[in-house]
Amino acid sequence: MADLAVLKARLAKLEELREDGVDTAKFGDDEVRYKSDAQLVAAMADLKGRIAALEGRQIRKVRVTSSKGLS
Repeated sequence: MADLAVLKARLAKLEELREDGVDTAKFGDDEVRYKSDAQLVAAMADLKGRIAALEGRQIRKVRVTSSKGLS
């Protein structure tokens, strides 16, 4: 399991990617491409949960939404 600093750095990177509208993240030698914003949000929620667990906190509410992309 990654340490707290690594998880926080990954979360910051994903938040930056989402703000910039980019769908590909590179962590060292690994590259991850997110197919949708919902996937990116789910990854961020997972990281927030892991960070909270390492800090001894609990996440009270996590909301994840998805769409088939149809309007």
